[in-house]
Amino acid sequence: MPGVIIANLMDRGTVVSETRFVRAGGRIALTSLHRVHLVYRDVLHDKVGVREGTDRLRKLLRARPIYPIWIRCILAFICASIICTTAFGGSLLDMFISGVGAFVLQYLGLNVATKSAMYANVYEISVSIVVSFIARLLGTLRGGIFCYSAISSAGVVLILPGFTILVSALELTSRNIMCGSLRMVYAFIYTLFLGFGLTFGSELYLAISKYGRQNLGMTAAAESEFLHGHFLTNNASAAIQSLGGTFMFLDTTSSNTNIIKGCYRNPDWPWWRQPFPWWTLFFLVPIYAFCSSLANLQRLGSIQLYVMVLFSCASYATTKAATLVMSDRVTLISAFGAFVIGLCGNIWSRVGGGTAFTSMITGVLFLVPSAIGNGGGLISNYRTAAQQYTDTFQLGLRMIQVASGVTIGLFIAQILVYALGRRKNAAYFAF
Repeated sequence: MPGVIIANLMDRGTVVSETRFVRAGGRIALTSLHRVHLVYRDVLHDKVGVREGTDRLRKLLRARPIYPIWIRCILAFICASIICTTAFGGSLLDMFISGVGAFVLQYLGLNVATKSAMYANVYEISVSIVVSFIARLLGTLRGGIFCYSAISSAGVVLILPGFTILVSALELTSRNIMCGSLRMVYAFIYTLFLGFGLTFGSELYLAISKYGRQNLGMTAAAESEFLHGHFLTNNASAAIQSLGGTFMFLDTTSSNTNIIKGCYRNPDWPWWRQPFPWWTLFFLVPIYAFCSSLANLQRLGSIQLYVMVLFSCASYATTKAATLVMSDRVTLISAFGAFVIGLCGNIWSRVGGGTAFTSMITGVLFLVPSAIGNGGGLISNYRTAAQQYTDTFQLGLRMIQVASGVTIGLFIAQILVYALGRRKNAAYFAF
């Protein structure tokens, strides 16, 4: 079962059995994961004995992370800053704020949550509340300088259950129903908790700040104008000859066209308050894939690192092209992106001798925020409390759609690669 191995040991001489529960948690460490696969493959093909393989695994388990905490926090800052503009339409200012939030989130996760089992249980929820609270505070400042949805979504993007979705998709397709379904349900419930945490942080600030509530209404009506006066009719026989009061005129056409992924962007604003132009994706996406791989403890200088970056860029380009054709089909968009990742990963494993699973992780982790960003972020900008709770359930459903698309895409890619030629002699959908 996920996180638990149940082993039943029997002594045939005394006919006495013993059941042991081995609990194991952990984080993604791509370099160590690749080395574990090399040990597995050497033992599977009788190149080394079981005892030597066990000793090599013990050394990997006892080894310290290849990067210190401060470097991993800087990598988290860079990843959140880039994903803020590529997936959630953030500006230069939004990028900096979301990067700071991800920096603090990473530090708490690596330093504080690992030392306190009690805080580790509520770590993600507490961080999402704080990030949402600060994002709503900045988002309600006069002038609309900051975008709440971009900051809050990108600030917690590192704790989205992208890896859990990948593993559950692989296990379900391999007919491992128990582990796959449990992980899938956990990812769904975890996403709901994350969405509720963001909603709670936003509503908490609006509840204690009258200034924030007023400015939120003013920001939502950024393209409106209030006029006080009377409407007079020229027809004296009309029932109503005069209508007076204060009237609000709202340019709905302009407001809709100026909202980019949930953030209002006036065309008259300067460049540092606008989302980045499309051509910046040519260097932002590779930088994100590079830093994301390093943040997941991939060794710098290895050929596997550059393979991950290449596969991620190919998947993102496919996803971007599919979004232009079918912007509202989250499942199909995720399936196309996962298909490209699975195709590249399995070809790399079969032809190049690499490991498919580790080379696909960075690309799949990129799929999740990109697919969610097409819906305007984790939590919408101008919503009431009831609407935000509805959006939270929709977010969980979008996560399930992404998982379904990833499963279908990886399955089709595996069929195309291994349908012909020699059969795969290792675990399907693992490496």
